[in-house]
Amino acid sequence: MPVDAIFHCHMCGSCCEGKGGIVVSPADMLRLALHLAMPVQHVRDQYCETSGGKLKIRCGDDGYCIFFSKGTGCSVHAGKPAICQAWPFFRGNIEDPTSLAMAKKFCPGINSKVTHAEFARAGHDYLREHELLASDASQEANALILE
Repeated sequence: MPVDAIFHCHMCGSCCEGKGGIVVSPADMLRLALHLAMPVQHVRDQYCETSGGKLKIRCGDDGYCIFFSKGTGCSVHAGKPAICQAWPFFRGNIEDPTSLAMAKKFCPGINSKVTHAEFARAGHDYLREHELLASDASQEANALILE
């Protein structure tokens, strides 16, 4: 089953809500800085914080990623971190049918009829094809490190 039959983003922002989930790897930081046309240190100081030993995008007072706005979506879409590019193909959803079932309930973009096996197969392919698999748990999102 092709990826676009499994997931189509509705720009609802459900995946952009919640503190501490958007890990910024060194490659993400460079991409984000280039996209924003700012020095890396300025992006780090203005938009990021360290939590759990990793650099992460800050949340606004509304609880959403500071780059997300209802109505307009992600203001850094073209330069967004790998974790954002990968949604919903996270390790938990790929490896655990219960996690995928929960994701289907809050993300309207995930095809509710897709089986876990179809989702996992497409997810692996998508992550490999887009070079989103991570390997350094100290600086990258654990959700992108597959066993």
